Amino acid sequence: MFEAEIKNEVLKEVLTVISTLVDEAKFNFNQQGLQLKVVDPAHVAMADISLSSKAFESYKAQESSLGIDIKKLLDVIKLAKAGDIIKLTHDEEKNSLIVKVSNVTRRMQLVDTTSLSDPKVPNLSLPVKLKLEAQHLSQGIRASESVSDHITLAVTPEGFELSSKGDTDFVNLKLPKDLIKELNCSETVRSMFSLSYFANMIKSVSAGGDVSLSLGTDYPIMMEFEMAEGKGKVKYLLAPRIEGE
Repeated sequence: MFEAEIKNEVLKEVLTVISTLVDEAKFNFNQQGLQLKVVDPAHVAMADISLSSKAFESYKAQESSLGIDIKKLLDVIKLAKAGDIIKLTHDEEKNSLIVKVSNVTRRMQLVDTTSLSDPKVPNLSLPVKLKLEAQHLSQGIRASESVSDHITLAVTPEGFELSSKGDTDFVNLKLPKDLIKELNCSETVRSMFSLSYFANMIKSVSAGGDVSLSLGTDYPIMMEFEMAEGKGKVKYLLAPRIEGE
């Protein structure tokens, strides 16, 4: 059994994170809220999302897993205005999700969950962690998009650097310690990542939000941030691109 009401903005936040990686996902509901883990088809990136029941306007759920087509649900909530409440109901008999937006009701057939992955999040011990405003990263990404398809992130005890090198052009974003909210770094680390994946992850962070990055040299990067006014958490993992790939 699952029946809930949720603000349009909160549901959109969740779906935006998932849609950066997959078209379909298994939503796991229980009395505490929503748990969701997805990995992209290329196995380059994954996301681990938790949304407390307190993030919903109303929430009734027994332990259940629903396979949902993300694009279909995004299309439905485009009908909603800012502040609208969206009602979601699981029709077990017809194996469908009923979505009510204002005066419109849409019945969506659910996806078979046996075909959907439920990946395990690896337990990584990464040597460096920092917290900064996502808008700084967005600026560096925008500058890099016309230069190359990859970026290099470097962290030293003195600050953070994002750079991108193309055949002829070069972009560099440097953030000294005083622009970084938290910096836990005793060694210099450097890793290269796909720009398109990293850009999509940063776009998922709400405007004005902070993001925590954990990384090591040639290790995956872990990106963490809050959603739904602190009632939800997102953890992204992105594999590095090794020099010469």
